[in-house]
Amino acid sequence: MMSTYGYVRVSSRDQNEDRQLDALRGMEIEERNIFIDKQSGKDFERPQYKRLVRKVRREDLICIKSIDRLGRNYTEIQEQWRYFTKEKGADIVVLDMPLLDTRRGKDLMGTFLSDIVLQVLSFAAENERTNIRQRQAEGIAAAKARGVRFGRPQIIMPEYFGKTVRSWERKEITVEEAVRRCGVSESTFYRRLREYRAEKRA
Repeated sequence: MMSTYGYVRVSSRDQNEDRQLDALRGMEIEERNIFIDKQSGKDFERPQYKRLVRKVRREDLICIKSIDRLGRNYTEIQEQWRYFTKEKGADIVVLDMPLLDTRRGKDLMGTFLSDIVLQVLSFAAENERTNIRQRQAEGIAAAKARGVRFGRPQIIMPEYFGKTVRSWERKEITVEEAVRRCGVSESTFYRRLREYRAEKRA
């Protein structure tokens, strides 16, 4: 008996998947047949995607909101599409692009048109990712040029850090006391201690 599955992916845990879920529920897919991954599409180490792959059988139907849910670039989208449709013998429906519905036009002309649309949309998806990365890189470069600093804020050690270190080295105080005086974690204390000693040797 044919089953219908849905697949949802959002790039991070704080992104909302409701838009994709609403579209899949509109296809009357059972909740237990909707697989959701909340992580980047940079690789296919996605547990729910792997579950979907194991579940799908010949003549099953897979629904996705947009073509880029299948992969991160042109090649991967093409590979995943062909894996499901050719090797698994399943059908795919892309809800954002009704032309990409393998249930229709299974003759030579229908397959030809689907392949053309798939290639165009796969290229567009990869091109958009490339443009986003380029805009991000340009934005970061411009921010750095303005003096904006990225990463964790630098922890400023107290002026008496050197004196505290010397007391600790002479075993006058414990590391716990040294950490308490400096108001930092033990790992930060040791990291700054290495930096302090390196500066003293320089």
